[in-house]
Amino acid sequence: MAGVGQLYDITPKLLLRAYSIGMFPMAESADDPTLFWVDPEERGIFPIDGLIVSKSLAKVVRSDRYEIRIDSDFDGVMDGCAGGDAYRPSTWINERIRKLYYDLYRQGHVHTVEAWQDGVLVGGLYGLAIGSAFFGESMFHTARDASKVCLVHLVARLRAGGFSLLDTQFVTEHLATLGAVAVSRRKYHRMLEKAIGKPANFLVWPKDGQVNGARALEIVRGESGKAAPDA
Repeated sequence: MAGVGQLYDITPKLLLRAYSIGMFPMAESADDPTLFWVDPEERGIFPIDGLIVSKSLAKVVRSDRYEIRIDSDFDGVMDGCAGGDAYRPSTWINERIRKLYYDLYRQGHVHTVEAWQDGVLVGGLYGLAIGSAFFGESMFHTARDASKVCLVHLVARLRAGGFSLLDTQFVTEHLATLGAVAVSRRKYHRMLEKAIGKPANFLVWPKDGQVNGARALEIVRGESGKAAPDA
């Protein structure tokens, strides 16, 4: 992984530029006030048409157990992601990162996909959109499969909105079960260059528009979508 040391003067504009050339910021820990740039030798991505949805997850998505909202509670999603979960017990989300992404959220570059149950936020994810590239940053859940349901709805939205790249930064064992793969830095940069030059629309469906689970699954799977049997 490549980094350039401690960063103190990073701005939202610089952050957008960094993503557009394949770099993203991280902190050593949530308590570390400094940031550094990362450009991994291998980059994790989700092929837009390659999300793996198990039979049990598909059942949960179709049930509409969770109400899916878009961009309604940025702070709540950041709190959830910063708190970690069973798959990611600690995070790099410090106050500087929160401030930077909040500024970009207000500018319309950062988006959240949220799962709500009985008026309580129980899962979500956030990421950054540039052209037809979406850079997934983090996700969390406090209710079973809530973050996975958000991911299904995210991919459906990206496919409907004309996106061509879904970046996951790294491939974890958990993400691999959902279809994430690693590509070389060189290949990723080629994919990124094409994606950021192509227009796409994250809000292809309005923020307050309701897309049910059955419809989301239909879009995710398409003609080349994947379905996996449960183990």
